[in-house]
Amino acid sequence: MSGPAWERSLEVHTAAQTHSLAAALGAVLETGDLLVLTGELGAGKTTFTQGLGEGLGVRAGIISPTFVLVRIHPNLPEGPRPGGPDLVHVDAYRLESAAEIDDIDLENTMDSAVTVVEWGRGRVEHLSDSRLEVELHRTRGGAAAPAEMHAETPAAGPVLDFDTDDDDELRTVVIRGFGPRWAEAPALPGTAALPETTPGAELPEATPGAEPLPQTPERNP
Repeated sequence: MSGPAWERSLEVHTAAQTHSLAAALGAVLETGDLLVLTGELGAGKTTFTQGLGEGLGVRAGIISPTFVLVRIHPNLPEGPRPGGPDLVHVDAYRLESAAEIDDIDLENTMDSAVTVVEWGRGRVEHLSDSRLEVELHRTRGGAAAPAEMHAETPAAGPVLDFDTDDDDELRTVVIRGFGPRWAEAPALPGTAALPETTPGAELPEATPGAEPLPQTPERNP
């Protein structure tokens, strides 16, 4: 497997910074793009995906797809990118192989959507010849995820997965581009103030939490 064409490593200190970084990335994504998202509990995966959704102009209400495996967030005709791609959000933590990914027919939605797969490394690379890999690392590392933290119904207001007491804890977001679509790193307006770290610097390894088994796909109405 060939390595990435490029790598950027950015420091973020708050949920708002993570959201804004992802929104800038979402604004440059196009139909057919594939993102592989990795990060332990509290690192900001949901926050990041919510930012992507804002940049894409899809329906709000993004939460973890742990219980339903796949959530589809449709593009908003009245949003900032009318006619743009939907967002397909997948949790592959409990899937053990690329064959199980094939069983949920992501190929059928990639022609109309941007696909974000949490814990997809080693499972989804065959879906596209290009992809972005995004890793979110906490300085102090994350804890295992108790089942009660994954609500099936979103609470009122944004659902942020930053630990409340650690909102100002330094986090590192590593973005790598693979394949011809990402031969060059995209310009991300509004992120110039985020400090960049040395690519390849030693980072804590992201470890998935103990999460309930996903069940059925769901569409954000």
